[in-house]
Amino acid sequence: MTLTQTPVEIAEVRPPRGAGAIASLVIGSALLLCVALWLVHAAVTAPTQFANAIVTGISNGALYALIALGYTLVYGIIELINFSHGDLFMLATVLAAFVIVTVFGATTANWFGALVIGVALVVCMTGAAGLNVAAERLAYRRLRRAPKLAPLITAVGLSFVYQFIGVTTNGSAAKPWDTVLGNSGFTVGSIKIQWITLVVIAITAPLLLLMTWLVTSTRQGKAMRATAQDQDAARLMGIDVDRTIAFTFGLGGALAGAAGVLYMQSIQVTRWDAGFRLGLFAFTAAVLGGIGNLTGAVIGGLLIGIVESLNGSLGLGQAWGQTVIFTILIVLMVFKPEGILGKPTTEKV
Repeated sequence: MTLTQTPVEIAEVRPPRGAGAIASLVIGSALLLCVALWLVHAAVTAPTQFANAIVTGISNGALYALIALGYTLVYGIIELINFSHGDLFMLATVLAAFVIVTVFGATTANWFGALVIGVALVVCMTGAAGLNVAAERLAYRRLRRAPKLAPLITAVGLSFVYQFIGVTTNGSAAKPWDTVLGNSGFTVGSIKIQWITLVVIAITAPLLLLMTWLVTSTRQGKAMRATAQDQDAARLMGIDVDRTIAFTFGLGGALAGAAGVLYMQSIQVTRWDAGFRLGLFAFTAAVLGGIGNLTGAVIGGLLIGIVESLNGSLGLGQAWGQTVIFTILIVLMVFKPEGILGKPTTEKV
């Protein structure tokens, strides 16, 4: 679902393709064919390694999708790239470690640990949502009518504030933690599936479905879509635009909080600079899928997770992971700037 697309834009007829556009289409198709052939070759020559990489990629991609939705929600409603969102996720990982290990002392896989995970999800989702709403109320709301560069710089500045809090609370070095969910799992044939992978999917999938239902089928979701399309018209229809935007920030923050808990349990390490890398991947996922498109953000997150995992196992290696991901993004932006599910729009002057 796209927040910012109007029926007029959807019905807009594209101009005929010229020779340059046709050449770009041919080159892009050739690149996609090369990638497809490489995937088929990897699946045939190393099927077990390929399948394990896909499982790991889906688990990581689900986390990227949760964070990416925060980017795409905020952009879809006020066209702001909230660069502080990645560091909000980082603070959620630190808070999750504090709640699970420091407060409850849960370090082993048992029913008490599962209960603590539930408590940590509630605490981190509520805390991240509250902090995001506070940032919107104190910083972004005052800049709503300002030039677009002002809120963008404010988001970057807020990111540094979050990083300072992360360094203060977590320290400048990476901190390892024991996982409540354990490192064991089971095998299906020769494919190893860890319990954490199932937990990530079991928590992420309902959250994504719930958010999609909320945006598409509820009164608040209709208010969000109306606000995204035209704030002034939404006000005339009796919609509280300020409350709707604050709700959107809260929803994005809650998803980042859930991702923080799952990441802390999956990677078992907290870092003050984790938000930069993960936030960059999530933002890339949002752009890859089509910024402002909810389904596109999920697809982009899963694709980046799978590409990262396949590259680490069967490609150039983990050291080249970011290079491969951003090369794919650059190629896509050249041949399809609106993203996978995005719609081309025309700037009216």
